Amino acid sequence: MKPSNLLSTVKLPGFMSFIAVAFINAMVDLGHKIIIQNTIFKIYDDQTQVALTAVVNGLILLPFIFLFTPAGFLSDRFSKPFIMRISAFSAIIITLLITLAYYQGWFVFAFFMTLILAIQSAIYSPAKYGYIRQLGGDAHLSPANGFIQATTIVAILTGIIVFTVLFEWLLLDQTYHNEASLIRHIAPAGWLLVILSVVEWRLACRLADINIASTSHQFPWKDYVKGHLLKTNVKQLKTNPIIWYSVLGLSFFWGISQTFLAVFPAFAKIVLAENNTMIIQGLLACSGIGIVVGSMVAGTGEKGHIKTSFIPVGAVGMSLILFIIPALHTVSAFAAAIFSFGLFGGLFIIPLNALIQLHSPEQHLGTILAGNNWVQNIVMTACLVITFIAAQAMLSSKLILMALPIITSLLACFVWQHSKQARYT
Repeated sequence: MKPSNLLSTVKLPGFMSFIAVAFINAMVDLGHKIIIQNTIFKIYDDQTQVALTAVVNGLILLPFIFLFTPAGFLSDRFSKPFIMRISAFSAIIITLLITLAYYQGWFVFAFFMTLILAIQSAIYSPAKYGYIRQLGGDAHLSPANGFIQATTIVAILTGIIVFTVLFEWLLLDQTYHNEASLIRHIAPAGWLLVILSVVEWRLACRLADINIASTSHQFPWKDYVKGHLLKTNVKQLKTNPIIWYSVLGLSFFWGISQTFLAVFPAFAKIVLAENNTMIIQGLLACSGIGIVVGSMVAGTGEKGHIKTSFIPVGAVGMSLILFIIPALHTVSAFAAAIFSFGLFGGLFIIPLNALIQLHSPEQHLGTILAGNNWVQNIVMTACLVITFIAAQAMLSSKLILMALPIITSLLACFVWQHSKQARYT
């Protein structure tokens, strides 16, 4: 990224507060999920562990699927900083309830609070991404998207480290017999969630209202319940081919990534004969680091310049890396390959996100961004279901991994064909 463009983006009024809000929001969401998943890991085994983990992931995805229409409406109806402030304040209440559940040993209640946090995130997300364009304008779309993508990944990596270390430290020399007694031991971790939520809300209060929005009509609940709004809003994504193909490209990327994250640990455990989860998680974390680097590289260029040439480069690069991974046998080789996969992924997704924001009409931006989230989550859920079915059919993890680059190659051809429509260079 050119220093002048980078510096001008960072100096945008309220930009660093916005980045901090996005960082803390992602960390709070992940922190509770890590605590619940670690509890499941400690208490349950085999099929029960897999089933409960799948339910947790499902609870996180479902609000983005079912609430994309109301979330987009709210983001277009009200100012985006207002939505972010309300979401941040609601996170304080939610994390206080989660902390109470920890202290009382209410595991089932804490488990389903994952759904409530996900609802908060589903409403917050289109406002967050819509605010990027309001904050920096078209000239800063690529660098701002690079920043927000890198921030989210760093927040995820930080959350994994902080909450896993805190979880294990609080359990040190403790005895527990079930999930209720376990979460009582780790209950103080809930206060970190609360503190982070308070800081997020305070920072959100500093965000300026820019281009305050919009319409005066009421949300049509009858059409929403009947599914009419869903059809209308999906059609909104298709009004501009650039937006639609960008949404599909992003969805395929995250779907492939979900499948890879689900399959790779089992494959690496066999190939490396490794039972240490820190090694496996460390390898997977390399993809996040790669995405951060790729996101920052994809933000290069002059103001208003979206490097669409990175889209086919990223898709082809991911395909090549996925072809290589099944043939590797060492930790260092896996680390380098997974980092490279993330790097090419960052090059792929940042221009696509910027194209969606650039070509979305301002009055429909929230709806389009929420629709983007909806399609992505549908594809991710479908990929996880297909992966589960493949595993039930006794297909080996190596065979599933070998199928991924074929699918990704088709994606590379797809985006190469249609990214030509979006060359604004």
